[in-house]
Amino acid sequence: MNTLLSAAKQFCVDETGTALTEYSLVIGIIAGAALLTILAISLWITGRFTDLCFNLNSAFGGTCDAVAGTGS
Repeated sequence: MNTLLSAAKQFCVDETGTALTEYSLVIGIIAGAALLTILAISLWITGRFTDLCFNLNSAFGGTCDAVAGTGS
């Protein structure tokens, strides 16, 4: 019976699982923030190329497709 009680006490005191859970949450938050940052930057760059194509089309009357990356 003492062995069972001491194993139960050891299980309650052991914090290795808690640390692993906390590190997992931190890594998940960092990964989510990195993903959102990459998406925001890609949308900003796409907007810049779209504006550039629009301005080139207006100024020179050419055809420009920012998404396909083609133009004349």
